[in-house]
Amino acid sequence: MVTVLLFVLGVLAVVVGVAVSIALHEIGHLVPAKAFGVRVAQYMIGFGPTIWSRRRGETEYGIKAIPAGGYVSMIGMFPPARDNESRVRQSSTGVFQQLSADARAVAAEQLMPGDENRVFYKLAVWKRIVIMLGGPVMNLLIGIVLFAVLIMGFGSPQATTTISSVSECVIPLSQQTETGQTSCGPGDPKAPASAAGLQPGDTIVAFDGKPVKTWQGMSARIREAAGETVALSVVRDGQRINTEITPLLTQRPIPDSDGQPVVDEAGQAVMREVGFIGVGAKEELVPQPASKVMPAVGESLAGVTGVVLHLPQRVVEVGQAAFSDAPRDPNGPISVVGVGRIAGEVSAMEEIPFESRAAYLVGLVGGVNLALFVFNLIPLLPLDGGHVAGALWEAVRRGFAKLFNRPDPGPFDMAKLLPLTYAVAILILGMGALLIYADIVKPVNIFG
Repeated sequence: MVTVLLFVLGVLAVVVGVAVSIALHEIGHLVPAKAFGVRVAQYMIGFGPTIWSRRRGETEYGIKAIPAGGYVSMIGMFPPARDNESRVRQSSTGVFQQLSADARAVAAEQLMPGDENRVFYKLAVWKRIVIMLGGPVMNLLIGIVLFAVLIMGFGSPQATTTISSVSECVIPLSQQTETGQTSCGPGDPKAPASAAGLQPGDTIVAFDGKPVKTWQGMSARIREAAGETVALSVVRDGQRINTEITPLLTQRPIPDSDGQPVVDEAGQAVMREVGFIGVGAKEELVPQPASKVMPAVGESLAGVTGVVLHLPQRVVEVGQAAFSDAPRDPNGPISVVGVGRIAGEVSAMEEIPFESRAAYLVGLVGGVNLALFVFNLIPLLPLDGGHVAGALWEAVRRGFAKLFNRPDPGPFDMAKLLPLTYAVAILILGMGALLIYADIVKPVNIFG
């Protein structure tokens, strides 16, 4: 019962976090729009039928039934048709032309007396870009703040000098790779730590007669002491225990300054013969300085950007996994259902300290915001990046016209791109439906 309650609380925590992030994203559009004088008719969280709304001034604020995003309705998103274009449309029955005409008709119905100079399309290009980037930038700021809370407040996992696990034997990495062996065989040598009588929970305080202050420092000394019998001291249940240990020479990955394996150009771990005793370190959250925040944000953004750049391929892989026995890529795209499930699973892990679980949820919501930032910058309508691309194209057209003394071509008509907008929207909805289905029938397994 407690586990189920913790699971539900974890899901709710992330749902609330994502909902607040969406609301702040739309505020990122709302505030600059109002600052630049555009009349904002609606600020809505969700889509579909309205559940609750209240009008304050000239703007209706509300919540809709389908919690799948939000929007800010600004007056004059599309310029009126030019006279020659209007005549062409009146004589045409094309579906694409009708879509543009209908969009302009809806936009015209929203206009009220006094709105002539408060329409979006009449703003300077830079102001429109600021409005459209306001949402993604808000997600970026939320992500940075949450990563700062995570790294500076909770801290990042750091290896301590306390032992969390002791291997019974030493299995060569070649055997693990070639045969998939994970358990000790009759010919595998006993791990030095096990032979020395070390146990989980022991805290190593001295190695080769010298005090041990950090796990990284001790590991470096173990790697250099292969084949040597050295003195080792641990504290167990408050008692100091002295023993001896002989690190075994074996191939191990070379770690970097953060303890992660160094990889070569092919992405393979760089190996070296070093001393090895067969213990795992207990990790604790250690607060880090502010200088660690932006590198962590940059690393997360790089990972998300890689997924977005290869999104069609990644979505195809998700579809193949969902309808076959192929495993899901833990680094691939997931839906809000998948994010919620992961949050619930983490919250229900009572063997993990509460602080670590809370830190994971904070990082999860921070990562979602960074993903929203990158995804919304894709230069396709109806995403914010599509509106930015349209504004930039207008600036280029007008710049060339001015350079060559040609007539001003006027504002770029975004309504002409509505067919593409609908196509992209259908693809996004289809992708979302596939990811949700995959997260139900073949969820990502990130906990082993």
